[in-house]
Amino acid sequence: MNRRLLLVLLLALTGLQAFCQSYDVLDVIATDRQKNSGCEGPYRYDAPALTPAPKGFKPFYISHYGRHGSRYAWTSDAYTVVRDCLEAAYRAGALTERGARLHDEFIDFMQTPLINTGDLVELGSEQHSEIARRMVASFPEVFAKGGKVSARSSTSQRAIVSMGAFCVSLQKNAPRLDIELNSLHTNMPIVNATSAPAPLRIRRSGRVLIPESPAAFTARRVDYDGILDRLFTDRGFLEERGGRSRFVAMLFSVMNGYHNYCEEDFLEDIFTPEEQLILWEANNYQEYVDHAANRYQQIPLLLDIVAGVDEAIAGGQYKAHLRFGHDTVFNALCPLLNINGGGFQPKTADEVKYWFQDYDTPMAANLQFVLYRSKRDARILFKLLRNGWEVSLPQLTPVSGPYYDWNDFRAWVQQLDREHPVATERPAR
Repeated sequence: MNRRLLLVLLLALTGLQAFCQSYDVLDVIATDRQKNSGCEGPYRYDAPALTPAPKGFKPFYISHYGRHGSRYAWTSDAYTVVRDCLEAAYRAGALTERGARLHDEFIDFMQTPLINTGDLVELGSEQHSEIARRMVASFPEVFAKGGKVSARSSTSQRAIVSMGAFCVSLQKNAPRLDIELNSLHTNMPIVNATSAPAPLRIRRSGRVLIPESPAAFTARRVDYDGILDRLFTDRGFLEERGGRSRFVAMLFSVMNGYHNYCEEDFLEDIFTPEEQLILWEANNYQEYVDHAANRYQQIPLLLDIVAGVDEAIAGGQYKAHLRFGHDTVFNALCPLLNINGGGFQPKTADEVKYWFQDYDTPMAANLQFVLYRSKRDARILFKLLRNGWEVSLPQLTPVSGPYYDWNDFRAWVQQLDREHPVATERPAR
């Protein structure tokens, strides 16, 4: 990295650090229940109007990565752990009045979600249909004359159905497109690297500081007794079913996600507003450790994005490359890209919330690299959208507003690739 680029990056991060610590993320979440749901929350169509491109520049290509849409809980444990604990306490007469009501409500509620664990729900398809429609409406020049579109998904059912819903809508709104869909296992090193088949799994060197174990961080922040005393008169049997922390974590997970497929409220009064904020922070830190710390494993995805853009610049037939996967990738890719300075590595667990917020990865979260060119200017420009919002890349110098020179980005990715080569073993943290 040259000295000028390094200086720009350091100055940008210094400014961003001052900004990030000038407001309390928890205050922001307290005013928006959906953000408290973190990665389990539905997609939000709240992006402002887009900044016009510099004069003479028109969009010609889009490179995309999208998380699957709204689903039932990803693991059956979210339902069965809560059910089994409530059932055991009910039989033992160890539930409070509120606990007994929760038992009855939960047993009635969980039947369909449990059977459909991990499956995409109707809202998930609707989200991707709408995102595709908005993509065509926002960048009609890209699709007006037709051309090819490549769509690849992970082998997960929810990702495949999300891809299908997106592409059906894309075809409806841009009928001249020739869209190719596939969900091959050989796509996995690109669309979901850490879950690729063993022979294809390649790890990159690189280490992200983990300031504290998630278990230790959660233990010193969460008042489990205060929560459980509302539900149980005797909690001793919880230890036989994963312990109090597991029960609370699974119940909070269900509360965060059930509005993806259920309109009625029935869990909102289990946790106080203050407890919900603390549990969000604990979940957010867990997401940071599990996913953001794996950021360098997404370098092959960045290289794939660069290759697709370069092919389009050279006159290739593809108007867009679409990729559909999971929050594990999205939560790692955003810090890797240093979106809005989020690549900063905090030194304490308490600081993580200022640099990484899992509510930026709702169901159907998506990144869109939109490429621009001009007949009078040899430069290729791009901007990056996250969930429809224009974002900054502090390691680069913008040409104008959210628009950057593609050559600068390509050079940055190539440098990242050199700094984090293929590792012979799993990188230490």
